[in-house]
Amino acid sequence: MKKNPPWPVLSTYAGGRLDRVALPIGGIGTGTVSLGGNGALRDWEIMNRPAKGFVPWAQGVWPGFVLYTRAARGPAIVNALEGPYPAAACEGAQGATAPNHGMPRFRDCRFAVAYPLGQVELRDPAVPLRVTLQAFNPLIPGDADDSGLPVAVFRVRLHNATARVVRASVCANLPNFIGMDGYDVRRNEWNGRMEPVGAKGNRNVFRATEALQGLRMFSDGVARTSEAWGTMALATTARAGVTHRTSWAQRSWGNSLLEFWDDLSADGALEPQGGAADQPVGSLCAACSIPPGGTRDLTFILAWHFPNRRAWGESRYKGRRPIVGNHYATRFRDAWSVAAHVAARLGELERKTVSFVRAFVESDLPAVAKEAALASVSTLRTQTCFRLPDGRLYGWEGCHDQQGSCWGNCTHVWNYEHATPLLFGALARSMRELEFGHATQRDGFMPFRINLPLSATPYGTAAADGQMGCLVKLYRDWQLSGDAAFLRRLWPHARKALEFCWIPGGWDADQDGVMEGCQHNTMDVEYFGPNPQMASWYLGALRAAEEMARAVGDEEFAGRCRALFQRGQRWVDRHLFNGDYYVQQIRAPGASAYLDVRLVSGMGTKDLVHPTLQIGRGCLVDQLAGQPNAYLAGLGPLLDRRHMRTALGAVVKFNRRTAAGHFNQLRSFVGGNERGLIMCSYPRGRRPAEPFPYSNETMTGFEYCVAVNLVLEGKRQAALQVVRAVRSRYDGRRRNPFDEAECGHHYARAMAAWGLVPALTGFHYSGVTQAMTFARPRKAVRWFWSNGEAWGTVRIRPVGTRGASVTLRCLHGSVRMRTLAIRGVGAQEWRAVRTLRAGENWTGSIPSGRT
Repeated sequence: MKKNPPWPVLSTYAGGRLDRVALPIGGIGTGTVSLGGNGALRDWEIMNRPAKGFVPWAQGVWPGFVLYTRAARGPAIVNALEGPYPAAACEGAQGATAPNHGMPRFRDCRFAVAYPLGQVELRDPAVPLRVTLQAFNPLIPGDADDSGLPVAVFRVRLHNATARVVRASVCANLPNFIGMDGYDVRRNEWNGRMEPVGAKGNRNVFRATEALQGLRMFSDGVARTSEAWGTMALATTARAGVTHRTSWAQRSWGNSLLEFWDDLSADGALEPQGGAADQPVGSLCAACSIPPGGTRDLTFILAWHFPNRRAWGESRYKGRRPIVGNHYATRFRDAWSVAAHVAARLGELERKTVSFVRAFVESDLPAVAKEAALASVSTLRTQTCFRLPDGRLYGWEGCHDQQGSCWGNCTHVWNYEHATPLLFGALARSMRELEFGHATQRDGFMPFRINLPLSATPYGTAAADGQMGCLVKLYRDWQLSGDAAFLRRLWPHARKALEFCWIPGGWDADQDGVMEGCQHNTMDVEYFGPNPQMASWYLGALRAAEEMARAVGDEEFAGRCRALFQRGQRWVDRHLFNGDYYVQQIRAPGASAYLDVRLVSGMGTKDLVHPTLQIGRGCLVDQLAGQPNAYLAGLGPLLDRRHMRTALGAVVKFNRRTAAGHFNQLRSFVGGNERGLIMCSYPRGRRPAEPFPYSNETMTGFEYCVAVNLVLEGKRQAALQVVRAVRSRYDGRRRNPFDEAECGHHYARAMAAWGLVPALTGFHYSGVTQAMTFARPRKAVRWFWSNGEAWGTVRIRPVGTRGASVTLRCLHGSVRMRTLAIRGVGAQEWRAVRTLRAGENWTGSIPSGRT
């Protein structure tokens, strides 16, 4: 067996900065359990819904690991594998509120992480071992199935730094809480607290195979149609020294826990216990002996299988929402089969995951940019996202504490993220299939939310920015994949989606390249009149449509798009740029104006004579929202670059605020001395009496959009200043570094942070022309690259005044290339397409001017 590779580390947390850390561990579309900064297992969100704060409890114990140690001629020492719990958990009506608060803990704790690899380092002078609790779920870009396993892998690394042999055991405890997802509650008559319910007739059985030993957890009492019905497995790869319990002794007044503690403390092994319970506690213990200076690893696998995901949109169904299912449940029959699959491939899955993380972490990019980008990927593997049996990716905007937030693959939110297309291209294309192939109707109307099941009546509103952004994303995903059939299949729908702008009473009814109509958008209201936010998305869509039309041979339509783009570009620069930034011209439609009901959400102004909830003359953080997507897709500048650079400078200058001195009438995502970019400032006055809803808020997804744009316009230091401000707020002390919230936890828009990676490296890939491009660095660098199907590294060393030495390495997948270019240097061109496969390199020199 190959030795486990060392794990790379990007960030570390200690002391008070551990308090809010919760690393989600789970696959794409599977749900997660989170590893707390101190080693506690929290937020058990594995049963098809969010469950913030939910930790199952039974017979006095919460899930977690316990360590038994005994050095030769020394006493037995038993500790929870956790560091101190947060000070805020010390005080409650009945004392401490932390799970497993009565167990001895390690005195010193540090959390080292590079998502998805989390390591809790535990030290205590009374314990004869140095302990590291590692946890991860496989994350392999380009492989959505291996990155979509419903499992959390835990490894306890025990190092003996003493001169004596140490006997050790690690015991994992897990109540069988099938049926209990944290949503259904009942009031405790004694203390008045609302407590989760739902477990009924649950059972645990021990199972041993050549590769695994552990507990299979199931239920005979929970309804098989329940979202919370399914199976769990708790297993270990240890082959010797394994003891277990399928249930605990039934004792009163906390003595079930006491009996367990006494049993484990006696010799580091478990004696079987009987006792019927709806929620039996299962325990699995693995023992080993560690020589002086030696290290031993004990590995545990927690797997789950809950097949009954239900459709989103509670209010649309009078009864129970229909079951739509989970993709992972089509691959595995139950949780034990998941655990067996992972155990058989654990070495491979871990090596590939570590290879990806190491390649990324060791890239020569600013640490704060790497932290922001890598942490944002965790959102893909939370309850924000799921895959149905059709394999496609679906997403909420984010997660409330106990249910999803804002359903439907919301186009105007998902527009901003860059992680999915560059890491999991097939999943990104599946979203385009849904937007164009399923949702877009004959006249081009694209609902900005998708109902489930897909046979349901379509949602009734279009979003101007959402629909235009989807056109840019379609172009991007076609370029990244080079899949001509994909484009040809969706192009008729895409053309209709653009033509929808020109319907009577539509966004650009006069077809002048400028949106003047009723424009519902990501601020959850309608804008009336030309504005830079919608203009940037519309101009980007026109450029994308031009290129796609030309590719399918529709030259007439391509020319029409080009003409509209040029006309709109000139008008916006001439009429909306005020010398510092772009503004809105509010144009009231009038009381008798015709508004297509599909363009109105009902959340905006009711006054069509004096419309409220507009931008007006403000400096909007999002005024160039569509430009980063256009740049990264290779569509070029949408407006005058001098104007755009000036406008970005104005956003940084006027919108950066310290929370302590800033008034905000809505939600607060910054506080005290924290800084961030507010959504809109009014440096020249003339703020509307009722501006658009979120004008005084600060939200990370929009900040990252600005930062990416700043990098692309050559303002690297200003961009990093924006990113540092964001990440300093998510420092573990005040907020979870792996949960950037907006309208809900784990908000999809925050995955805009991944755009920093191609922006800082200049990476662009076209599968259509088989061309890969990077920026020319000032000094020798190693950068990470990915195109959604393959990934690897590139080493670039400037040579002389203009040339460059290049080593391109593919670490996963394969990439087809005809051209490798360094901007400002030249290009290496091959007469025939060259395929670089996993493990292969290309090394060569690119002299100045070579084409």
